[in-house]
Amino acid sequence: MPDIQHRTVKANGLSMHIAECGAGHGVGKVVLLCHGFPETWYSWRHQLRALGTGGFFAVAPDMRGYGRTGSPPLVERFTLLDLVGDMVGLLDSLGAPDAVIVGHDWGAPVAWHAALLRPDRFRGVIALSVPFRPRPPTPPTTRMPQDEARQFYQLHFQAEGVAEAEFDPAPRRVLRGMLYAASGDAPPGGDIGMVPRAAGMLALLPDPPALPPWISEADVDAYAADFAATGFRGGLNWYRNIDRNWALLAPFAGLKVRCPALYIAGERDLVVNFRGAREAIAAMPALVPDLRGSILLPGCGHWTQQERAPEVNAAILGFLRDL
Repeated sequence: MPDIQHRTVKANGLSMHIAECGAGHGVGKVVLLCHGFPETWYSWRHQLRALGTGGFFAVAPDMRGYGRTGSPPLVERFTLLDLVGDMVGLLDSLGAPDAVIVGHDWGAPVAWHAALLRPDRFRGVIALSVPFRPRPPTPPTTRMPQDEARQFYQLHFQAEGVAEAEFDPAPRRVLRGMLYAASGDAPPGGDIGMVPRAAGMLALLPDPPALPPWISEADVDAYAADFAATGFRGGLNWYRNIDRNWALLAPFAGLKVRCPALYIAGERDLVVNFRGAREAIAAMPALVPDLRGSILLPGCGHWTQQERAPEVNAAILGFLRDL
């Protein structure tokens, strides 16, 4: 198996840490892998080697605000336009004319919008967990559920410093709990989506006696080391731009993603089972005319590429070879 190499590049004004595997930056060779929250490049460890072995050049950055990549001090520097700009800047730093872009969780909206806004640089898109949705008529936070006792976790993340105060002192506890609770191995009935106003999110996270086979204690350590060094603020700032993204993307409302696309998710993914998500998945062919498949993996939860690495690797490679 080829080795995963690490280096730092300049992209869109950021110092960006990347993990890479394979060789060749030419047309049709580069695959960018965009992680979500709360992850790092490490979530793509299985795909990096599979793609490198398969003849592609795979690059997984620590996204803006994560790991060893720069984290701007201003909250408003974490919009989708900034994040798409980072991926264009990364291609420029690599000397790559184009790429297929793959995204999971928050990385999926980055991938979708990279394909939507820069079809000259992104010749294909693969989204894991999060489907492509049209721009809604009102700001997203106004439609999120809440009551006097509880609020949706993305609302809980809006106020600066609140979630940081919970998460930063206990990164390993947070990551171990989230990785288990949102997985397909967690027992049914658990709900980490609605956060008690009086207790916070940490109170919802389980402390399992053992981890499922797709994630080891050493893997949790690898994640926790990065978040112990940086804190969670960078990743949380992505959530604090949800309504700003809605405003900034108004000029592009109604555009379709026209490059070849693939969607992959777990049947037990909390995103797939949130209200309206199944309908959004069914509606995607009208918004993504060259959607070449929607794959729902039985028993799989939210951490798609880690929980079902062989199936995801096979789907990605099949899509790439058919382009």
